[in-house]
Amino acid sequence: MSRIRVKNEEKIIRAASRIFAENGYAATKTADIAGLAELPKPNIYYYFGSKEKLYRAVLESVTEPLLAASAPFIEYQDPVKALTAYIKAKLMISRDYPYASKVFASEIMHGAPHLPEDIIVRLSEQTRTLAAKLSDWMAQGLMARIEPRHLLFAIWASTQTYADFNWQITMALGKAELDDVDFEQAAAVITRLVIEGCAVKSAPVVS
Repeated sequence: MSRIRVKNEEKIIRAASRIFAENGYAATKTADIAGLAELPKPNIYYYFGSKEKLYRAVLESVTEPLLAASAPFIEYQDPVKALTAYIKAKLMISRDYPYASKVFASEIMHGAPHLPEDIIVRLSEQTRTLAAKLSDWMAQGLMARIEPRHLLFAIWASTQTYADFNWQITMALGKAELDDVDFEQAAAVITRLVIEGCAVKSAPVVS
């Protein structure tokens, strides 16, 4: 794939993420996306074929990082390290993909009418894998016994809110936009709530 094609596709996806987030799927016009991307309207169809396929590309632009965020659960056997890294990864998605995150959240809130079945399957499998790992740590006595899926929901809600309710958060903080320090502080607070609230302990070191 040529460098120009990659660059133009990225520009279109960024622009589409914002327009879809602000207008919703039905009200979005490809002409508005092309205008924001500063590209001719035919380029939208040349690179993506249709508005529906572009919408899927926007969803994939955030679902792939969402799926990759679970890597710490595989990499670390220590629940403290895994949860700390997982929470940070989820917050970085809200920081790096704010509009695509809003599109994804809106899609879910409307019953996922346009979310492709293969993405639904992958996200469902990820949830089962994460819940199973949490249950395993609970069985080992490394954290309090709670419903693991509801713990995941709480983490998702607290990290996703930095994208979905960005305006409210910046208003409350009295600033135009969030910076890296804000996300570091958010990660520290959420991590502490989860680690201390769920009595999470580090796994014993095997010599």
